[in-house]
Order: sequence, then structure tokens, then C-alpha cells
Amino acid sequence: MNKLEQMTIEQLKERGVELEDIAELVYHLQSAYHDDLDMEECMFNIRKVLKKREVQNAVLTGIQLDKFAEQNKFEEPLQSIIANDEGLYGIDEIVAFSIINVYGSIGFTNFGYIDKIKPGILKKLNDKRYGTHTFLDDIVGAIAAAASSRLAHSSELALDPEDD
Repeated sequence: MNKLEQMTIEQLKERGVELEDIAELVYHLQSAYHDDLDMEECMFNIRKVLKKREVQNAVLTGIQLDKFAEQNKFEEPLQSIIANDEGLYGIDEIVAFSIINVYGSIGFTNFGYIDKIKPGILKKLNDKRYGTHTFLDDIVGAIAAAASSRLAHSSELALDPEDD
């Protein structure tokens, strides 16, 4: 594991997100399509996604922006927009799309679905009692969607599981 990947995983943990939480989202998205899917395979695909530099950059950037919002470091009206996760502020989704794009268009449908229903850790991240996660909730959903997409593509195309 390289230093940036390690920092990415540590930052997720510091913000209350364990890789197992993301694995549960992947399982939620893909279990209906894979009879023998287990959490180990979900974790494998998450780790592959997190090895990508584009993903690491998006995670670290989004978390930093959420921290700045918690510390009131933005000028108004941006401070209120980010702190309140305003519905018409779409920059958080744009950061998430940079993760989804790594593994193809199926990730967009997975992301849209999971962003709408907000299962598991996404529900907690959307609860303001646990901090500002305007970017992180979408980033976590995007990691799950990308890992789900990777899983779907690898099984459809019979790719070697070591392929990125």
C-alpha cells in the first residue's frame, strides 16, 4: 500500500467510515446479481478502487472541504451552502463523479440509486449530528458504486480479478 492510499484510508476512518461500511453498500448494490457474493469480494473491489490516484485525490479533497466547512473557513454564502448540503449545490456530486468515471457508466446508475436511498453508512453521514459530510457522503457512495461497477464488469467480461 502506498503512502497516499494509506492516508486516504486513515482519513476515511477519522471521519467515521470503515472499509467494511463501504463493503456493505457494495453488497447491497450487487448481491441480487451475484449468488455467491461475499464481503471478502466486496472488500477486494473496494481496495482496488482505493488504489487509484484519482480516487485518493477525490477522497482527500472532499474530506478537507468538509473539515473547512465544520471550521467555518469559507466565506458566505459558500459556508452556509456547504454546511447545509444545499440541494442545488452540485459540486459534491462532481467530485464523486470523478471516482465513478474510473470504472464506467454502470457506476452512474449505482451511484444515483444509492444516493437516493442512502442505506447504511450513508444515512449516518447525512445526519448533521455526526458532522459536516457534504462531500464525504457522495464520495463514499461513489466508492461503493465504482467497486460495484468493477465487480459487475469483471464478472461480465470474466476478467482476471487482479486487473484494475
